[in-house]
Amino acid sequence: MSARPFSLTLAIHPVSRGFGWIAFEAPFAPYDWGLVTVRGTDKNARCLRRAERLLDRFEPETLVLEAFETRRSARADRITLLGRGLVALAGERGIEVAIYTRGEVKACFAKVGAVSRQDVAEAVSRHVPALHHRLPKPRRPWQTENPRMALFTAAALVLTHYQYVASQVLENLRKKSEENDD
Repeated sequence: MSARPFSLTLAIHPVSRGFGWIAFEAPFAPYDWGLVTVRGTDKNARCLRRAERLLDRFEPETLVLEAFETRRSARADRITLLGRGLVALAGERGIEVAIYTRGEVKACFAKVGAVSRQDVAEAVSRHVPALHHRLPKPRRPWQTENPRMALFTAAALVLTHYQYVASQVLENLRKKSEENDD
């Protein structure tokens, strides 16, 4: 594998029929994205093989996931097992894993007035114009969620990650400044 002059952050968002993924090279700079659909038996094994190919292809510095093991995450057992498998794959490759709850993502996007999942997807499409054409229409109460929402959830996870990293850097700078003032 050739070394890139930049590092990538990859988010994977598992859903019942596969997963959505997106790789960013910087905040608001998507590098590549897609949806993986799997049907039939042994979905997790097939999802993990596809995720492994993505990890090998992009060699990300960080893998970002939505929390899958908390009581409040309410993810299906299969998705929880898939999340554990993704963490293990990343660990085998020395890739940092960042996990954020839905609450943390909502808090990040609340600053721009996004409350619902659709609001968050619309905010992502405004801030990442390359994804705008992929934005699903709001679903009606009787409709199932559009599979493309997994792509927007993955993008929201990366943007949340970048915000949390930036806030940690700012906090560390503030603390150092206070220490120097003493």
